[in-house]
Amino acid sequence: MYPNDFKAKLKRGDAVLGTSLTGRDVYVAAATIATGPDFVWIDQEHSPHGVESLGMIPIMARQAGVAPMVRVTWNDPALIKKAYDAGAVAVMVPQVDTAEEAERAVQYAKYPPIGKRGVAPHWVSLAGEDFVNVAKTANDETVLILQMESQTAYENLDEILKVANFDILFVGPLDLSASLGVITEIGHPKVQEIMREIPGRLDGTGLVAGTTFGDVDQCKEKLDWGYRFMNVGSLLQFGGAVLRDHFASLRKGVSG
Repeated sequence: MYPNDFKAKLKRGDAVLGTSLTGRDVYVAAATIATGPDFVWIDQEHSPHGVESLGMIPIMARQAGVAPMVRVTWNDPALIKKAYDAGAVAVMVPQVDTAEEAERAVQYAKYPPIGKRGVAPHWVSLAGEDFVNVAKTANDETVLILQMESQTAYENLDEILKVANFDILFVGPLDLSASLGVITEIGHPKVQEIMREIPGRLDGTGLVAGTTFGDVDQCKEKLDWGYRFMNVGSLLQFGGAVLRDHFASLRKGVSG
């Protein structure tokens, strides 16, 4: 269970695929984990849930060889360290617009000597892992994801890419569309042109380009463009679509 091989997959250049966890019910979590993702996206930014809602879900994911990825609500040391202490392999920080903000996220996410994160990985006592080993090796296992979601971040990209010790630059298409004046139009040329450019900008940096789409064709296209960290909708989204199709099919066969 430890270390999770998520970081090794990224370094190999594998297509690392995940899906969003809707809700915090352990049965929903188990069903999502059972689909075989490389990671599960546990969102704190746009959900009503606090860190206490994570419970055993990160450990359940780790036990299945799946990396729990927690998106925190803000670039805040208390939120970032609590997510890792609850068992997250990866933490995503939203709306990172400058190199200074990127540096702060690294400081909050890493133990000394790289950063200033306090040492208390409490999840290990619940998982039966060795506290000392995890503490000594956490900087090598944990993944830090910074979100590029604005025109400002795009304009500051060269400086952001000079910051060391983060792993993934994640393009948030929806917020980027808002920043570019075409809110919700994630297929707009302004958004797509930037998205097509990003993987090439990361060549030679050791960083991975990431993004998210609920449409599988969009996911395939972005993988072709060089994205290697991809969130693919959610079990609720795809399961709901299948159930709607079943209802429609069954209703067609019943005469009134």
